[in-house]
Amino acid sequence: MSIAQESLTAIEDILADMSSEQANRVPDLPGANSPYAIGTHCLGMVEYWGGSVIAGLRIPRDRDGEFHATGDPQVLCENIARLRQRFAEWAAIGVREGARDRSAVGTARSETARTASATWMLLHVLRELSQHLGQLEITRDILTHNEHDPAST
Repeated sequence: MSIAQESLTAIEDILADMSSEQANRVPDLPGANSPYAIGTHCLGMVEYWGGSVIAGLRIPRDRDGEFHATGDPQVLCENIARLRQRFAEWAAIGVREGARDRSAVGTARSETARTASATWMLLHVLRELSQHLGQLEITRDILTHNEHDPAST
């Protein structure tokens, strides 16, 4: 299993253990995101770099909306599970061919999408998934601690 798939599996596992209320709650911290939003952002980021730029699939993305997304964590888990299956194919395209569609929209790094190698893009996906998995773990821990700590309510 690839590192990206391991990270996606871990994200999926965390979200699968949460109720809708837990997954959609935002910790009381400046700039924090809900677990659902973090998972949605990871999904959008991988679909953008892997699916749209590398594989040329033109998957629509609302990057800003990802950070405010709400919904059923089980549905998000199903989408992440499908993404895990597709990402290996996209990574193989990147290694064999490079990026198929450098004009895809949906990133804060438009110039990088036009110029970076597919290897850079795949490493970027790994870095971002690792970073956001850690963010999700901490967010889960904060929310879980607050649920069990009467002093925090």
